[in-house]
Amino acid sequence: MNWRSLPPLSALRAFAAFADVRNVVAAGDALGVSHAAISQQLRVLESHLDTSLLDRSGRSLELTLAGEKLAQALQLGFGAMIDAVEDITGQHEKRPVHISATPTFAASWLMPRLPKFRADYPQVDIMIDPSPKLVMLGSDGIDIAIRYGTGPWPGVEAEMLVQSPMVVVAAPSLVGDAEISDISELAKFPWLEELGTSEATNWHRRFGVPRAELGMVQVPGNLMLDGAREGQGVVVTVRDFVARDIDAGRLREFHVEDKPGAGYHIVTRPGVQRAWVKAFATWLRREAKEAAVSPGQS
Repeated sequence: MNWRSLPPLSALRAFAAFADVRNVVAAGDALGVSHAAISQQLRVLESHLDTSLLDRSGRSLELTLAGEKLAQALQLGFGAMIDAVEDITGQHEKRPVHISATPTFAASWLMPRLPKFRADYPQVDIMIDPSPKLVMLGSDGIDIAIRYGTGPWPGVEAEMLVQSPMVVVAAPSLVGDAEISDISELAKFPWLEELGTSEATNWHRRFGVPRAELGMVQVPGNLMLDGAREGQGVVVTVRDFVARDIDAGRLREFHVEDKPGAGYHIVTRPGVQRAWVKAFATWLRREAKEAAVSPGQS
């Protein structure tokens, strides 16, 4: 290894902390130093590399392409060091298994099944982050992310968990029983959407549905489906979550996205996972297989 080519370790550490949280104050808190110290180390690193790692043109600091490349490398490097230290000291397995999932998935699929995992693994602590935002996986942060799409995604390992297309649905109490052949006709009704970047947001970008004349109401994902069932708005969601409502006539289905391989994936960092993370991933696979055999339980 050419050790002399490396910038100061303190600068790399400060940059990695910033890249993890994208905020100098939070990075300072993580390292136990002031935000001014973080800012100074970031400039030291840029000066050493003679490269701009941060875009300072906006209201908040953003990583440049070079910054993103370095951040990914440091995440793997520092992550491996943290893993080794925690493994040696016995702290590795004591951390809770930290899962990131959209509120809709967490409320509709994960939470109803979680008591079964707790019964099998009462010694394992679980942390669920119900956020629609994409998150970075880290050795001291998110262990498993549940991400919707077709994959693959760079820098992570992904495997299909639940394969299901996106659908547009609404309650008969809202749209009636008239034939609607084009989803653009639904623009005259109110729409509900999960807050933040979610499965539905990406769908809207692809299909360019005309803006709802009565407005788009953004709500937490766990409230979106309840609102749809009560006739409060049209929603775009994963079909598995509303299949029983469609079969029972509580919701009408107007469009099914024909996108092969679309569904929720188990996303993890490359490399060997700690025992409880592997146990949780194995349990997720088992639950998905049982749901596929007995779809009425989804």
